[in-house]
Amino acid sequence: MKDSQVKSDIAWANPSKVVVHGLDLCDEIVGKIDFGQMTFLQLFGRLPDARELRMFNAMMVILVEHGITPSSLATRFTYCGAPEAVQAAVAAGLLGLGSVFVGSLDNAAKLLQETIPTNTLPPDPKAKAAEIVSSYRSRKEIIPGIGHPFHKPIDPRSVALFEVARETGYYGPYVKLMDAIGKEATLQSGRPLPLNVTGAMAAVASEMGIPWKICRGLAVAARAVGLVGHILEEMRQPMAETLYLRIEHEATKHLHEEQT
Repeated sequence: MKDSQVKSDIAWANPSKVVVHGLDLCDEIVGKIDFGQMTFLQLFGRLPDARELRMFNAMMVILVEHGITPSSLATRFTYCGAPEAVQAAVAAGLLGLGSVFVGSLDNAAKLLQETIPTNTLPPDPKAKAAEIVSSYRSRKEIIPGIGHPFHKPIDPRSVALFEVARETGYYGPYVKLMDAIGKEATLQSGRPLPLNVTGAMAAVASEMGIPWKICRGLAVAARAVGLVGHILEEMRQPMAETLYLRIEHEATKHLHEEQT
């Protein structure tokens, strides 16, 4: 059997130039387009128009930072133990992005895109939301993109992202369904279960035609920027060693007391 052709359409280089999706890196990209445009170019193979760029940038910047979280702590602790390997510290933080923190973005997008496949009529959002929430509750499963440990009854980031969606014309069937799911989850559970930022971001990504399987990659790319910032602060204002020593003391305090 003949081997299939090895091929990439993203970029090529020779001794004098680098070309990315048909654009000369040095003459047409550097100093002329921003980071958001470059990220969009990598995903879509073209530069965005003004409306697309505003929505895409809003979606990406909203997940860059969320304070002292498990992922930022992992980054800081790894840097504390291996300050010579900044890339390892960033990677450590990214490895912790999963179904609980940040990474639920892909599961929420999967739910939306499987419920409303491309080129199909969108269902009534309220009725479909009631069906989805009832199904998840019957299986005792967490609905991806719904709920937050302390942003309640509303995740302000979701509100901000959907406001940009309205202003840019991306408040479509996926956003309406995700919004309805959040309201229905709160109604059926009888407690605040807000639509969180990953659910909102999943809805916007779906509106932009981004496949659900790549959505976690967007979250990873955004949060990586924030983790570099945590490393820089750790260099200037170290906290990892203090936290390590404090935790070690608290965790083993009972053992010391038993010996005295």
